[in-house]
Amino acid sequence: MRLKGKNALITGGNSGIGLATAKRFVDEGARVLITGRDEKTLALAKSSLGSSAISIRADVVDADARARVIAVAKENFGNLDIVFANAGIAKSTSVVDTSEEIYDEVLKTNVTAVFLTVQAALLLFRDRGSIILNSSIAANAGFPGSGVYPASKAAVKAMAHSLASELAPRRIRVNCVVPGVIRTPIWNRGRSPEQGEERVKQFLKKVPFGEIGEAEDVANAVLFLASDESRYITSTEIVVDGGFSGSHGAV
Repeated sequence: MRLKGKNALITGGNSGIGLATAKRFVDEGARVLITGRDEKTLALAKSSLGSSAISIRADVVDADARARVIAVAKENFGNLDIVFANAGIAKSTSVVDTSEEIYDEVLKTNVTAVFLTVQAALLLFRDRGSIILNSSIAANAGFPGSGVYPASKAAVKAMAHSLASELAPRRIRVNCVVPGVIRTPIWNRGRSPEQGEERVKQFLKKVPFGEIGEAEDVANAVLFLASDESRYITSTEIVVDGGFSGSHGAV
């Protein structure tokens, strides 16, 4: 088992990529602590993961909540070997329609909370562990109407380089996964199912594979980065996008 004896924290582990990753971690022998804001989906996620997982309702932007998460990890695990800083939000607004409140909310959740989550987790982190941050193809691709979201995900990439450099003496690896068009609840958030599907169709015109990715596709990449198989990989990224970023052949 690739993660036997490892302890992992996954923020936003109650759905989508976070939950898919939690399932892969448990299957590979890890003990997992997941966080989420929605009590109902968090309970369902915990139930699906079984006895190797614990959960705590927490909003990563809240300092007291982050402190509780670390306290729960310490009480139940004693230490941490893996952090997947996955929790994030997407607010699709045009430049004109992006209010200061939306701007601040996106950056606080997708950038500040990621940094502070990693900072807090380091109190329990063992040497030779792995930190994985969740970025997006939006960081490098200009999508009309995507507002401040791409900037937040670009910041995550830059953060990974800085953290990787600072933590290298402890052989703690810091890397990013970069999802493309992935089937998760975030696609329909704030939209009707019809609007969500139409948005996916438009994106798929740019994907050479011509199909939407699944949360498990990203989870598999996170698993590799969390495992000792990636022991000599740090300050880099794995792009999971069906060829979107590397090809101009899609129409």
